[in-house]
Amino acid sequence: MNIYVGNLDWQTTEDELRQAFEEYGQVDTVTIIKDKYTGASRGFGFVEMPSDQEGQAAIDALNSTELAGRTLKVNLARPREDRGRSSGRRDNRY
Repeated sequence: MNIYVGNLDWQTTEDELRQAFEEYGQVDTVTIIKDKYTGASRGFGFVEMPSDQEGQAAIDALNSTELAGRTLKVNLARPREDRGRSSGRRDNRY
C-alpha cells in the first residue's frame, strides 16, 4: 500500500517518519519529496507498506495527529497522472 503523508515539518527526516509508521507494521520504503534545486523538503512524502491491513491501520491512527508540531494529513496515495509532454500551446495548430 502506498500512503501519502502531507503537512510534514521541513526538518522531519525519513527515519522519523519510518519510526512513526513502524508502530503499525512493516515499512518497505519512506520517501520525503525534496525540491530538485535546493534539496529542501517540500513538506510531503510517501510510505510504502506491504500489508494493506497494516497500511490502513497506520492511516487511521496517524491522520490528523501531530509529528514535530505539525498536524499530519495521511491517506491512500493516488496514482500519478500521466502528465505527458506539452509544447506550452493550448492547441496543436502551428
